[in-house]
Amino acid sequence: MDIDKIIEVLSKCQTPSEYEIKQLCNKAIEILIEEANVLRIVPPVTICGDIHGQFFDLVELFDLGGSPFETNYLFMGDFVDRGYYSLETFLYLLALKVKNPRRISLLRGNHECRQITKVYGFYLECVKKYGNGNVWRYCTEVFDHLSLTALIGNSIFSVHGGLSPSIKTINQISLINRKQELPHEGPMSDMLWSDPESIQNWGMSPRGAGFIFGSEVVKNFNRTNGLSLVTRAHQLCMDGFQYMFNNSLVTVWSAPNYFYRSGNIAAILEIGNNLTRQFKTFKAAPKEKRIVKVKMTIPKYFL
Repeated sequence: MDIDKIIEVLSKCQTPSEYEIKQLCNKAIEILIEEANVLRIVPPVTICGDIHGQFFDLVELFDLGGSPFETNYLFMGDFVDRGYYSLETFLYLLALKVKNPRRISLLRGNHECRQITKVYGFYLECVKKYGNGNVWRYCTEVFDHLSLTALIGNSIFSVHGGLSPSIKTINQISLINRKQELPHEGPMSDMLWSDPESIQNWGMSPRGAGFIFGSEVVKNFNRTNGLSLVTRAHQLCMDGFQYMFNNSLVTVWSAPNYFYRSGNIAAILEIGNNLTRQFKTFKAAPKEKRIVKVKMTIPKYFL
């Protein structure tokens, strides 16, 4: 497999052959299977939220944050669905991961599962581009091997969705068998589906999966684990990021003008060597940088 050739093709928002994708996914699994449920990351690193198949906005992100060959990145999941280029987006990030496993870190989001991608566009996109579901199957096998969380400098905890009532310590996350389709309930599901809310403790989630959790939950989790911050994605932020609970938790959203109609800006969070924090915001890529595709028919409500 010529990884440099694959990266070059994907960087132009073009798709490799089906055989090359199978090779890429197999190689990625070899790398991911050796990674822990909790990635241990030494700063500096740039934290990114949802991308959702918006390939040309991912290019804008790299233009702002620095070349992925020279900058450390942590992506907190939801690479696919909604956008027109979920396949190119996920494969590009995966190829960058294979090229330099230590520089690119990928977490699993709630959309990195078979059931959700069958509904929200990724499966249909793969079938339209390749005439069958093989490429989708290769990618979903990779989903099962993505890490669940990350710990940056032993102080910043990163996860796609949020916390779980079943998880009190970060060490407990290491006991989860993540190499499976995303369950409907339990701590793995909670961490990919839950949301912070202006309450104190726990509540039922309107999403139908995970929970909502409040200030006391975050305070106790951070104190128990010696953390200064929880970073997560999963929820659209019109300004690209949003702090909650006295700056002990922040949501980072990296898909500008989400679903090509929301009008939001996007953000990335740069964590410095001394755990300094700097947000950078950006807008959607201009029309002249895009390839316009026919709109896919998928459900109107957001997840």
